[in-house]
Amino acid sequence: MSDLSDVGQPSARSRTPIGTLVTELAEKDPTAPAVTFEGFTTSRAELESAANQLARVYDALGVAHGDMVTIGLPNGPEFIVACCATWKLGAVPQPVSARLPLAERQAIVDLADSKLVVGVQPGTHGDRACVPEGFVPDAALDDGPLPPLVSPSWKAPTSGGSTGRPKLIVASQPGVMDNLVALFFGIEPDGVQLVAGPLYHNGPFLFAMVGLFSGQHLVVLPRFDAAAALDAIDRYGVQIAMVVPTMMNRMLRVIQEAERTYKLDSIQRLWHMAAPCPEWLKRAWIDLLGPERIFELYGGTEGQATTVIDGRDWLAHPGSVGRVVTGEMTVLDENGAAAPAGQVGEIYMRSGPKGTPTYRYIGAVARRRDGWESIGDLGWMDDEGFVFLADRRTDLILSGGANIYPAEVEGALLEHPAVESCAVVGVPDDDLGQVVHAVVHLVGPATQAELAAHLQSRLVRYKVPRTWEFVDEPVRDDAGKVRRSSLTHRN
Repeated sequence: MSDLSDVGQPSARSRTPIGTLVTELAEKDPTAPAVTFEGFTTSRAELESAANQLARVYDALGVAHGDMVTIGLPNGPEFIVACCATWKLGAVPQPVSARLPLAERQAIVDLADSKLVVGVQPGTHGDRACVPEGFVPDAALDDGPLPPLVSPSWKAPTSGGSTGRPKLIVASQPGVMDNLVALFFGIEPDGVQLVAGPLYHNGPFLFAMVGLFSGQHLVVLPRFDAAAALDAIDRYGVQIAMVVPTMMNRMLRVIQEAERTYKLDSIQRLWHMAAPCPEWLKRAWIDLLGPERIFELYGGTEGQATTVIDGRDWLAHPGSVGRVVTGEMTVLDENGAAAPAGQVGEIYMRSGPKGTPTYRYIGAVARRRDGWESIGDLGWMDDEGFVFLADRRTDLILSGGANIYPAEVEGALLEHPAVESCAVVGVPDDDLGQVVHAVVHLVGPATQAELAAHLQSRLVRYKVPRTWEFVDEPVRDDAGKVRRSSLTHRN
């Protein structure tokens, strides 16, 4: 698989525009299910018709080839139709959370110079065209195919990163696709995929849209719910799903506590990514599904390089995120020299010595060193080339001269049955520089002393939190993300 230079993006080998692919699928089998959402199924023909009408609305609002269209809709067929309408005009979908406050969305819209903002009332962003959530085009509008156009970039997701300032990550790959990416991920034509995460995040967006272009039936959850996800897998015969460790933990607890039995026998590939997965959790899922059905991917939205590991290789190299399958990776020490095998350093990536850039930033500058780029992760490689993650460079806690990686402490905390979600941060300390602070969301009875004792049996003493905070809501979102800087600012 080492020659898959286009993995994570539609390949430029085919010149078939994405919008035309949607049309071809509808013509091939118009009644086949395209999207199921809250018990209602949209057929391929219905998706195609809705996207064509909406594209004509967007066109009338001034959207032209190459324009950015900011899409702030919740999970559901409306989000998918909006993306398809955008591609049909050769424009660039720029997904954002439907829950963004106006000021945050305005900053992104200004960066993108969006021609259209979808999901808000007209007038929300000054003179920019806006289409509200729930908008339905005039039924008299032509719903026939549009002339084929190729978007210069197939997606432009956002990332706040560790700074909290938004940036756009504009894919270099145009709005065309062949089956290379689908084959790589095991996304089979006419299969069934569970879309469990928020579609404005890159991972769920990538898997769902590549599945859609491949003719898959997408079973979309409005928001992640562990029991609903497990029910959907069995009810619809889901074959592939992309999840994050937070989801894996919640589903595992439902399986362990439920009175019913979940079969999960239709699952062929369960992919997880986006956050470190504690070893105990990974082993539990390998025991549940078998190592041949568990896959992990590591890489950034930027797409410079990617590692992949299946459950069999993971059992031989526990804790690894795999070997490089696209692009190149290296680990550098603080002086920029190659770190020896087993030594933690900063992970740098590139698409290859002469590789074509896979993205461009709007609103940020890449962290570069001698032609390599970093997305801020710390880790190491073993002498076989397997990559292991430590944590984000910006999340590293320095306490009394010792390096503490929050992911390790969080993984140990999550083993406690009362902990639903958590985040660990460093807070200032006059003596040690920083000390460990834990923010915890409980779903069962547990005292601070009990949690500390739980950690003391698993971690060296200096890694056990000195201070604790208990909250009433999940610390992480459905994509497993937490903005640590906002937690440290509260303390």
